[in-house]
Amino acid sequence: MELRIKGERAMLAGPGGEHAREVDPRRLAIGADLAQALHEWARVASAVSRAGPDADAAGAVVTQRGRQLAARLASVMGTQVRLVDPVSGIETVVEPPPRQPGTGRHARVREIREPTPWLTGLPVSVFSAVLVVVGMLALAGTLARETSGWLAVLAALVVTGGVAPSLWLGRRVPILRWAAYGAGGGFVLAWIGVLATVL
Repeated sequence: MELRIKGERAMLAGPGGEHAREVDPRRLAIGADLAQALHEWARVASAVSRAGPDADAAGAVVTQRGRQLAARLASVMGTQVRLVDPVSGIETVVEPPPRQPGTGRHARVREIREPTPWLTGLPVSVFSAVLVVVGMLALAGTLARETSGWLAVLAALVVTGGVAPSLWLGRRVPILRWAAYGAGGGFVLAWIGVLATVL
């Protein structure tokens, strides 16, 4: 990735040299504060480069700030950042910092992995499945006897559609996943019973 200045704005470009596609930093997931800092640096760098050799001290500050921002950008994006200093024209390549063991996405995955509590989880799943099957069959049976079979199917669809998003979200929560899996299996079994009752 290359950090450039276009006019008085910072732009980020992928590989491809001069013809690479440029993107405004605000469009990337780098944080609003870093995007704002890049644009402020670009405005100051443009003003200093227009001032010419009279602004040597300011040029050194702009160069230092550009390197700091490139390092932050490399760290956030996890990729190499190439910076051509707008004042001196010196090219700097900033590497992302190495990932420490136990940090980042892989560490979160390791933390979630735990011994599977089959002894306590399976009874919760079975109880959830039985509760769902009994509830759905009671609803469908009552509606089929008192009104019509189609209303029973419609009520079962509404209940299933209302609960399905919660079950989907709960499938990865360490404790709730047992109830979610059991209820999901219960809905599958209950639908077999609902269709058998109605038809």
